[in-house]
Amino acid sequence: MRRPGGSARPGSSRPGEARPGAVRPRPPAGSTVAVRPRVLPPHVVFAERLLAVLTGERPVHWMLGHTIGEAYEQLIRLAPANPLRPAGTTRGSRPVLRRCGGAPLSESVVEAFATVTTGARVRAMAFRLERGQDRRWRCAAVDLGPA
Repeated sequence: MRRPGGSARPGSSRPGEARPGAVRPRPPAGSTVAVRPRVLPPHVVFAERLLAVLTGERPVHWMLGHTIGEAYEQLIRLAPANPLRPAGTTRGSRPVLRRCGGAPLSESVVEAFATVTTGARVRAMAFRLERGQDRRWRCAAVDLGPA
């Protein structure tokens, strides 16, 4: 008996379709297969970048081309204290981006937030992104919640 929208045999599928749960074959070693990377929203990318700077994993100047206005000065003031670095640094206790969201105010402005977790400690971070005429996003402001 034929199922609606399916083939006559339960395990078969139309050419080019994968069966549910089927594993795709891996390409042969050395072959070049175009894999399209997953594009993250700009507020997630910037949250990760800010996290790297505010934990001391990256230097502040790493953000030079990615900030405008007061944001770079804010990072210069915040970064030396490594405000998101865990107290009593232990191996494997790197802060983790727990949640990140953005509220577009216009096509070229996004107000964003992130929560960062290290063990049981949770910190808040807010930042503003602005897209320039060159279509690149840059961080325009950074703020951390109380310690």
